[in-house]
Amino acid sequence: MSGVPRTAWLANIRLHPIKGLDPVSVPEARIGANGGLELDRVWVLFSVDGAWLNGKRTTAIHHIRAEYDPGVSMVTLMVSGGVAKNNKLRPTSFAFPSDYERAAAWFSEYFGQTVIVRHVPEGVPDDGLATGPTIVSTASLQSVCDLFPGVEVNEARERFRTTLEIDGVPAFWEDQLFNKEEKYPVRFKIGEVVFEGSNPCARCPVPPRNPRTGEDLVGFQKKFSEMRRNSLPPSSPAARFDHFYRLATNTRVPFTEQGKLLRVGDALVL
Repeated sequence: MSGVPRTAWLANIRLHPIKGLDPVSVPEARIGANGGLELDRVWVLFSVDGAWLNGKRTTAIHHIRAEYDPGVSMVTLMVSGGVAKNNKLRPTSFAFPSDYERAAAWFSEYFGQTVIVRHVPEGVPDDGLATGPTIVSTASLQSVCDLFPGVEVNEARERFRTTLEIDGVPAFWEDQLFNKEEKYPVRFKIGEVVFEGSNPCARCPVPPRNPRTGEDLVGFQKKFSEMRRNSLPPSSPAARFDHFYRLATNTRVPFTEQGKLLRVGDALVL
């Protein structure tokens, strides 16, 4: 595409090492076996019926804080907010990602039911067909903040849980990273890594909730969808929006890119 800004650059890399829990920002990350980022969504919580235990299923998960050391080799789990006053669980540290069985006992005590934690080294993306990192622009997140006074950018990041954030571009610029026909993905590079843009990411019931308290922002989905419909850039393939409760671009990463590094500051080039 001609006229693409040269200023697009990778401003933030956010891993979500435990699916459904807090992110951690890192200066660089390596492409893993499934096209996602290494250490992203590699612990997954399950109940005994085999269903995921996540924000879609229970708001109780919003009261768990996960803090990581700089190398993402340790995680400390703790209970936050008012829930902590009535919970005897103490902050506990676990080796990451090896100590998942001991962590399961901590989660089981918190949820009051048997919790199974599985370590999935290749990661468990939300989109099983587009397993690469999700991409959003800082300006798009700011548009959410403009729409909902009181929501700051970091909170918007935690609500939408995207992996890669680009800056230097206008809101919803990332809509250019997928095509009007799904079978013809848009190819682009971030640094030395080749990506294929797949589709606009459909959102779930989690973004309307405060990521720290679980409190719902009434009317979030309707208001957000109207904003997306009314502000869709001319460059956005409108045919790919069967509904407008979508934000960020899902990607695929060719097998040839496995092991390559993404670094904050890398340019995005179409």
